[in-house]
Amino acid sequence: MKSINKVKGFHDLIAEEAERYTYLEQTAKDVFQRYGFRELRIPVLEKTDLFSRTLGEETDIVQKEMYTFPDRKGRSLTLRPEATAGVVRAYIENRLNTKEQVSKFFTYGPMFRYERPQKGRLRQFHQINVEVFGPTAPQADAELILMLYSYLREIGLKNLDIELNSLGCRNCRPEFEKALQSYLQTVDPRLFCEDCQRRIKVNPLRVLDCKQVQCQENLNQAPSLLDFLCPDCREHFDSVLYVLDNCGLNYRINSRLVRGIDYYQRTTFEIVSSNIGSQSSVAGGGRYDGLVKALGGPDVPGLGFACGMERLAMLLEPMSDPGCDFYLAVLEKEAADQAQILADQLRQLGHSGHVGFEPKSPKSSLRQANRLGVKKCLLIGSQEMSQGKVVVKEMSTGRQEIVYQEEISTVFEEVR
Repeated sequence: MKSINKVKGFHDLIAEEAERYTYLEQTAKDVFQRYGFRELRIPVLEKTDLFSRTLGEETDIVQKEMYTFPDRKGRSLTLRPEATAGVVRAYIENRLNTKEQVSKFFTYGPMFRYERPQKGRLRQFHQINVEVFGPTAPQADAELILMLYSYLREIGLKNLDIELNSLGCRNCRPEFEKALQSYLQTVDPRLFCEDCQRRIKVNPLRVLDCKQVQCQENLNQAPSLLDFLCPDCREHFDSVLYVLDNCGLNYRINSRLVRGIDYYQRTTFEIVSSNIGSQSSVAGGGRYDGLVKALGGPDVPGLGFACGMERLAMLLEPMSDPGCDFYLAVLEKEAADQAQILADQLRQLGHSGHVGFEPKSPKSSLRQANRLGVKKCLLIGSQEMSQGKVVVKEMSTGRQEIVYQEEISTVFEEVR
C-alpha cells in the first residue's frame, strides 16, 4: 500500500527542531511578562468575514492566500492567516474594555496561508503575536518596539536593523495617497509587476510594500509619507523616536515602510536581519487605532507586532542537548517490572532517563547508554533484583559501583 506523505507547504517539527520552537515560546513568555503582558489563546478557525473585514477585500491574503471552506451548514470558515483579527474579536466578545483600561496580550501558534513554499515561509507557519488595547500615547509604541528588540536579543539574534515609519492617520494620509496616485500615473504601468498594476487601481499605498526590484526602482522619485504628516501625527512620531533615542536603540527611518494590511496607521516598524538573505524581515507591526471599532467594538486604540517563528528558528545558534540522566538496562526478563518501577521513582525525584524494555547483555546495554548520551547507566538483573540492589556505571569515567535501590537517589545528587 502506498504511504501517505504530508501536505505540500506543511512541515513536521521533530526533536531538536521542535525544541527550538519551545525555546522561542518560553523565552517570549518570560520577556513579555516582565512588561506586564498576559497569555491569550484563540481558535485557529474563525468566520471568514472576520478576516475579509480586517485585512481588506483587495489584499493578496484575502484574494489569493486564505484557506476558506464551507462547513456542513454552509457557513464560510477560514483557517486564520494571522492572529490580530482573532485577538481583537476575543477582546470585543469578552468585553475586556469594561474590565481594564489597558489590555496587553501575547499569543503564539500556527497560521495558514496558501502561497509558494520557500525558505522560512510555509503554508502552515508559526507566529508570536503581541497586542495592546487602550493607550493612545506614543510611549506605548516605543515600549512595544523596545520589548520586541529585547526579546530578539534575549534569544541570541545579532545583526538586526530596526526600520521605522509613520503611516499618518485618516486626516493626513488621504492627501499622501492622492499625491502618490498622481505620481504613479506618470509611470508606465507596464514597468510594474502584475500585482502592483492591480494595486495602483485599488490601493496605491500597497505599491510601496512590493519587494520586486523593478517596482522599487520605479518609486525612487515617489512622494514621502513623512512629508504629509499632520501636526498630531508628527508629534506622535517624534515622541516615539525620542524615547527610542534615549533608550539607546539604533534605528533607520524608512519612508517607504508600510504594512500589507489595511488597518495600520501612524507608527509602523520592522526588524530585519542580514543573515537570512532576501527574506530578511523577522518581525513587524505598528498601530491600528480604528480596528476594534471596525469590528463592531468600542472605539479603542490598538497596536501590536508579529514574529515569524520559522525565520527566528533559522537564526538561532545550535542548541545544546542537555541529555538524560540515566539509562536503566534490563539484563534479564525477570527484572523488567522492577526496572520500570525504579525508573519511575527516579523520575518522580526529577531525574530524566530511558528504560531498556528488552533484556540485553551488559556490553550491549553500555553501548546503548553511550548512544543515548546519558550520564549514568543502571543495570539490573535477577540477582540485583533479589538483593534489592542496582549496578551504577558512570559513563564519563567508567567508575562502577553497586548500591541499594532505596539509596539510588544519592548517586544522582551531583546530576541535579
